[in-house]
Amino acid sequence: TPGGSSGGGAAAVASGVGPLALGSDGGGSVRIPASFCGIYGFKPSYGRVPYAGGFPGWAHVSHVGPLARSVRDAALMLDVLAGADDRDRHSLPREAGSYLEACDADVRGLHVAWTPDLGYAAVDPRVRVACESAAAAFEALGCHVEVVSPGWENPEDFFSTLIAAQLHAAWAERLPEAEPLMDPTLVKLIRRGAPITASAYIRAVERIDAYWEEVRVFLERFDLLLMPTVAVPPFAAGAPPPREVAGARVSVLGWMPFTYPFNLTGQPAASVPAGWTDEGLPVGLQIVGRRHADGTVLAACAAFEAAHPWSERRPAR
Repeated sequence: TPGGSSGGGAAAVASGVGPLALGSDGGGSVRIPASFCGIYGFKPSYGRVPYAGGFPGWAHVSHVGPLARSVRDAALMLDVLAGADDRDRHSLPREAGSYLEACDADVRGLHVAWTPDLGYAAVDPRVRVACESAAAAFEALGCHVEVVSPGWENPEDFFSTLIAAQLHAAWAERLPEAEPLMDPTLVKLIRRGAPITASAYIRAVERIDAYWEEVRVFLERFDLLLMPTVAVPPFAAGAPPPREVAGARVSVLGWMPFTYPFNLTGQPAASVPAGWTDEGLPVGLQIVGRRHADGTVLAACAAFEAAHPWSERRPAR
């Protein structure tokens, strides 16, 4: 599978159909396809790219970002996309300078945290090995790398509550006509929102606020946080996501525990190709920055790409 939901765009970029694709990311849908297709994907800070006209039901967590074969191509695309749009009240004013120019910033001296599992996630050994090697490469780039276990709670419960409630509100009335065209997993998620009460929804929002405070305080010590993008390599197209990872039974979202937390916090996060399994399947490393520090993330990604180029490699057939 090329991943989802922006898997078509990622597959097109990876196969050379075109140099760029636009992705929407409500829980990892730019970064997961980038990881599974061996290309670059960037989820900007929340509001950096306006969401006006986006998919209903995801507005509070969804980000729009570029998919490309190189960091600089993605940065150039972001230069075109970013800026305020009054149709989206969360959109941010355009920053001074260029994201393409930000790719040339010096990353030496950055304080970088690396976590293989966020302290709670099961990770396929092939993914862990590839990402550990990629994270260690930041030392050679002049960064100070520290292995960490952040100690945050797993946000899956309140993320799922938020998304299911919002999707049900947006789609329940249209489900009879739309269901034949929808992925069964999405239909289940919409239906899961039916019994969620207003009180449960508000509690989820409050827990998100508390979660953000934990993340914010942690990143006062670091410029960047590294981890796998996805806990598993790409699995078979059409097959359900794995419910067992590294011998451990996992939840429905247990195969993708690293992406959706940063939809809740709105931080910039990217996936860079970290390595390949023995079967020739790509593995992505996720690079997360402080809130609104999009340029720092792009600079780190560009420095890693310069030292470990990936654009000529293609996933196995």
